[in-house]
Amino acid sequence: MKLKITLAISFLSLLIVFAAFKMDDDPFSQLLQKLDDYTSKYPQEKVHLHLDKPYYAIGDDIWFKAYVVNTKNSAPSGISKILYVELINEKDSLKKLIKLPIMGGITWGDFKLTDSLGEGNYRIRAYTNYMRNFGTEFFYDKTIKIGNSWANKVFTKTSYSFTKENNADKVTATVHFEDKNGIAYSENEVSYEVQLDYRSVAKGKVKTSLTGDALISFTNNQSFQNKSGKIIATIALDNKQKVIKSIPITSTSNNVDVQFIPEGGTLVEELPQKVAIKAVNADGRGEDVEGTIVDDGGNEVTNFATNYLGMGNFVFNNQAGKSYSAKVKFKDGSEKTVKLPVAVKSGYALSVNALDTGKVVVKIMASADLVNSDELKVVAQHGGNVYYGSKAKMDKQVLVANIPKKNLPTGIVQFTLFSSSNQPIAERLVFINNKADLIDVSLNASGVSGSKRGKSAFTFNATNDNKPVLGSFSVAVTNAAKVTPDENNESNILSSLLLTSDLTGYVEKPNHYFLKDDLQTQKELDNLMLTQGWRRFLWKNIINNIGPNITYKPEQSITISGTVTKGNKPVPGGKVMLMATKGTVYILDTVTNAEGKFVFDNLSFGDSTKFVVQARTKTERKFVDINLDIVPGQIVTKNKNGADIDINVNNTLMKYIKESDNYFNEMTRLGLLERTIKLEEVTITEKKNPAKNSSNLNGAGRADFVMTADQLSTCVTLSQCLQGRLPGVIFRGNVPYLMRSQNQPINIIVDGMQMEADFLDNVNPNDVESIELLKSIGNTAIYGSQGGGGVIIITTKRGDGGRSTARYAPGIVTFNPQGFTISREFYSPKYDAESSSSRTDLRTTIYWNPQVVADKDGKAQFEFYNADEPGTYRIVIEGIDAVGHLARKVYTYDVK
Repeated sequence: MKLKITLAISFLSLLIVFAAFKMDDDPFSQLLQKLDDYTSKYPQEKVHLHLDKPYYAIGDDIWFKAYVVNTKNSAPSGISKILYVELINEKDSLKKLIKLPIMGGITWGDFKLTDSLGEGNYRIRAYTNYMRNFGTEFFYDKTIKIGNSWANKVFTKTSYSFTKENNADKVTATVHFEDKNGIAYSENEVSYEVQLDYRSVAKGKVKTSLTGDALISFTNNQSFQNKSGKIIATIALDNKQKVIKSIPITSTSNNVDVQFIPEGGTLVEELPQKVAIKAVNADGRGEDVEGTIVDDGGNEVTNFATNYLGMGNFVFNNQAGKSYSAKVKFKDGSEKTVKLPVAVKSGYALSVNALDTGKVVVKIMASADLVNSDELKVVAQHGGNVYYGSKAKMDKQVLVANIPKKNLPTGIVQFTLFSSSNQPIAERLVFINNKADLIDVSLNASGVSGSKRGKSAFTFNATNDNKPVLGSFSVAVTNAAKVTPDENNESNILSSLLLTSDLTGYVEKPNHYFLKDDLQTQKELDNLMLTQGWRRFLWKNIINNIGPNITYKPEQSITISGTVTKGNKPVPGGKVMLMATKGTVYILDTVTNAEGKFVFDNLSFGDSTKFVVQARTKTERKFVDINLDIVPGQIVTKNKNGADIDINVNNTLMKYIKESDNYFNEMTRLGLLERTIKLEEVTITEKKNPAKNSSNLNGAGRADFVMTADQLSTCVTLSQCLQGRLPGVIFRGNVPYLMRSQNQPINIIVDGMQMEADFLDNVNPNDVESIELLKSIGNTAIYGSQGGGGVIIITTKRGDGGRSTARYAPGIVTFNPQGFTISREFYSPKYDAESSSSRTDLRTTIYWNPQVVADKDGKAQFEFYNADEPGTYRIVIEGIDAVGHLARKVYTYDVK
């Protein structure tokens, strides 16, 4: 049992009557035991990626190190041994996926940004297979900007203005077109299409003005749901070349949503309580407001104002029998009246103050009628570990207790107030910044060089509680004169693993709360705790013993498994052989169990490896079926950090991408950079497979009719998408039938799994990559009787690079699973006495090392050579030790 209960309590006054409880078999102890059992049985994982830069240009490399920890004990993960990292574009389309082995909770890799990619807002998403059981909101998901000057002729800058027209949102976009040198494209034809949530809402043609501006107007008649999208603008250049630009739409109005959130969750009459304010504009970002609170008689009670990112709070006492409203004033001078939550006549309030440097003050308040009634309990937990628990007899209207901060862990601590029947009745999150839980990195910069191409050597000591730690660190060095850091919005190891991974919703500028350790920043962080919800688990699930559905097991190695059958019956004792045909050389064999199942585990191979699986019966008969266990790829979900999307990526990064151009041109001159060669004329000899990831047993794309994702963007349900568009198919409700076989519904297969006939509308059209219709006997025969009424094969957007199977002969299956991606080594030139390199060094990332190890004495070192350009060089060190203590250190020096 891993409960960490703090029983000692400091009393502020004689009003305090907290009673420490004993760990016995009483219901409250059983509740805490349930928490420990639940989080031990269903531990979760967190992932953080340390990126070498905050933004990139086409032609760059993205270097990253991944840190994976277990939420139960904060230690480097012992659950999963494989990590998936994705690069996703702003169309929510997967562009690249790599698979990396995790050792001791760490791994590293890279993406090469080829010029086949376009500029825009991309996402880097990372997760383990086990994390998929708990939902995509727990994934590491970071929005990054990628600019393109290298292969770009047209640059846009867009601004939006909003009005109301017949209760609909009318939007006017002013799109400015210019070339790389800032010369406007004047009087050029522009055709456009406006899409909101993948639905086309406007099309048209305009001509740019003499200053290169094009006005595009559209109306959103469903502003309650369609709030984001894109403008696809095609400009015709003077040489008749057409260039397509995709311009994000982040909102269709300038509305501001204002919420008032009582501390603890509920307002209680006649009790002074803190009420938090959260004001968010239509882009999803916080917007500061001010105003007054008035009662139902129009009398002003108090005033309020937010002070950072639309968040703030005020203390308020709801008088009995009265209702209240807030008159909110916005920065444009407009006003709106918002009703405050209705107060209950009888109840409890929970107040927690964590602003004191040494203690956390917990206060329980009860309405007068509840004094001397029930016994209450308070629990403070983090990651499923209980750090404080107490019972309290409410013989006074106010009870207060002090908890020393040294007894609480760094990160988000959840305080919950329970009733006498152990039901949660109030909750409060606080953030504890306990320096004892962090690694102190003492950097020795005596070996730094301030000259171009000078050698800079660093050592550092890593300690925790003044004791050396054995840890793994990553080091990124950039020229801040070329790569300007956005410190408030940085995603780093502290903000990822201690803050955003435990909160619901979008957190704006997460690193702001770690830059300073002053009272004002602590107040701003506390307002975030008051307005953001906890997302790791629900107490009601703990109480009712309801666990998550564990569909995906933790991966310890690459595994190839399946079942051998004959006549739909398992083949026990069958002989199975696995042979690698490309990429590596080995042959393995095994025998099926009583259920006909086989498994080859502890495999490790590269991404280009191909396999043949051969099966025979115990008596060497080859006419058997091999059904491999294929784990469907992860669906690409909508960007949860939509507020981070930049409308004008290239314009924002103009300085950086022009600097990068110099580097790319120099590399191209030396023949060291790969570029795509554009052919004048291309003769198509083979069409791209429209269903490359399909589980179609005939082979991907071998169907009577194929639909792709671009044909499925104008409908709400999948059956609606398909009605009238699948040849020879009719629908009864949402169930499809072949016209020639109207008594047998079409067999529905989603990512290789057979579904019920009415399953279609459970699939979101936006998640579909392709749909294949099999209706001819030549295509349905392989499915036997299950294909008698036809087959519809649905493949979701999992982008797994066609990891499909193919059958060429009885008892043989070829298989191309995704293997591990081999990480490249960052090139860091040496300018020592023996170096004779004369090429100009214009790199933006000066040095990247994902594995700097602190030894048993806590000592580590690294060195590199400066580049040819002056500026302020910025070193960022992040790391973790064996028990989960985190480290982050930023150091700058000047190169002249």
